[in-house]
Amino acid sequence: MKIYTKTGDDGTTGLFGGPRVPKDDLRIAVYGEVDELNACIGIVRAEAPTSAIDAVLLRIQHELFAVGAELATPDPDAHEMRLIGAAHIEALEAAIDRNEGFLAPLTQFVLPGGTKVASQLHVARCVCRRAERKLITLARAQPDCSFQTVLIYLNRLSDLLFVLARIANAVAGFPDVPWAKPEK
Repeated sequence: MKIYTKTGDDGTTGLFGGPRVPKDDLRIAVYGEVDELNACIGIVRAEAPTSAIDAVLLRIQHELFAVGAELATPDPDAHEMRLIGAAHIEALEAAIDRNEGFLAPLTQFVLPGGTKVASQLHVARCVCRRAERKLITLARAQPDCSFQTVLIYLNRLSDLLFVLARIANAVAGFPDVPWAKPEK
C-alpha cells in the first residue's frame, strides 16, 4: 500500500463510508486534534514513564485511534464504528481512582510542570481539552449526530492525564507546586 494516493491534492479528504470533504472541515479538525493528542501521548511514552503509566497510555493510544475512526465516519452506527463505550469510560475512571489513592488530595490549583514526563502529560491534557472543545463545536454544528460518549471519554481522559502527571512527579520526588496568586 502506497502512503500517498494523490486524491487529496485538491484539498479534500474522504470520510469513512461518506463523501469527500475539504481538509479544513470541522469534522476533520476534530479528529486531527485527537491525532495530535495521540502523538503527544507517544512522546510521553518515548520518555520511558513507569511501566504502570506506560501500560495505561498504550491502551489509550489504541482507544484514540478508535475515537478518530468514529469521528471520521459520518454514520458510525450504520458502519458499526461506535468503538468507544461505557466500559472505556469506566476504565478511565478506575485508573483515575486507583492513581489518586497514591496522591495527597488537592486543596488548590497546581502548576503544570515538574519532570519531563509530567510536563508532557500536561501538554497532552491541554491538547485533549482542545479536542474536547472542538468536538463540542462539531456537536453544535451537527445536532443530528451523537458524539456524547466520545465527549465523555475525552473529558475523563483529560482528568486522567492530569492525575498521571501528578503521579509521574510524585514517583520522581517532585512535589506539586501550588499556584500562588500574583500580588497586586
